[in-house]
Amino acid sequence: MRRRELLTFIGAVAAWPLAARAQQSTGPLIGFLGSESADAWANRLSEFRRGLNDLGYVEGQNLTVVYRWAGGHNDRLPSMAADLAGQQVKAIIAPGSTPAALAAHAATKAIPVIFEIAADPVEIGLVASLNQPGGNVTGVTTLNSEISTKRLELLHSLVPATTVLGLLVNPTNSITQAGIEGLQAAGHQMGLELRVLNASSADEFEARFAELNQSKAAGLLILADPLFSSHAGQLAELSLRYAMPAIYQFREFVVAGGLLSYGTSFSATFRTVGNYTGRILNGEKPADLPVQQATLVELIINLKTAKTLGITVPLSLLGRADEAIE
Repeated sequence: MRRRELLTFIGAVAAWPLAARAQQSTGPLIGFLGSESADAWANRLSEFRRGLNDLGYVEGQNLTVVYRWAGGHNDRLPSMAADLAGQQVKAIIAPGSTPAALAAHAATKAIPVIFEIAADPVEIGLVASLNQPGGNVTGVTTLNSEISTKRLELLHSLVPATTVLGLLVNPTNSITQAGIEGLQAAGHQMGLELRVLNASSADEFEARFAELNQSKAAGLLILADPLFSSHAGQLAELSLRYAMPAIYQFREFVVAGGLLSYGTSFSATFRTVGNYTGRILNGEKPADLPVQQATLVELIINLKTAKTLGITVPLSLLGRADEAIE
């Protein structure tokens, strides 16, 4: 082999890793900070991608997404957010979790951050105002406090004779205390006592149900949290095993055997997050994109579970349901 040919060959070999990386990296690079797992969020990711597609972005064709999944562990989010920020992504998507949004916000004040949360983004310091976010953060917010109170009312309507209900919370979530206080105030007005049960890992769930079963509580409200969402099936199974009527925010809980869910549909919110991501990639600034407020909520009832628990669902409540699982 001639010297010139040998040098050309060596240069080509050295360039192979770079070429491989170039093939793997297509279009702008964005980071996705997920509080749960890809499997649990399959439907949400589909809607997020639809939102991106609306703006002309197709993952794997003209867009590369780096995913980081916390598996329901809020303590993992800060380091994951810092990792994404360190990769100089064009945007960090932190939907479906207030801890994820706060972690992304703490990790960067320059890279655009798009959230989807149930908390008030002004109150927790993510944006200056809903209409004029004013910084590098924007996204979608849902009706958290109003919906939580409504869940309490719905659960009480199915166990009207009780004066005690359980409230399962994750103490590692920064907005948990505000949620507890709001629900306790609402419960007081309804003549209800709420017994707070703390669980920061799935290993603690059964012990909390056992405690609740020994008390006078006749039902359980589960405060929205990534830990609980990522173990919706386990919580539904425990609610059946301990004969404890329970309500949660997401449909997956009811599909797995839980009694009720009442909350925002992710179809619209995650598609909006995808839209906002595309608009930012096209040059718009987060400061100029108002925080969207989602208002569509769904009531799902599992009639099979109600029958197993010996609960008669009033026709008035059944008529309001968006879906009844039999």
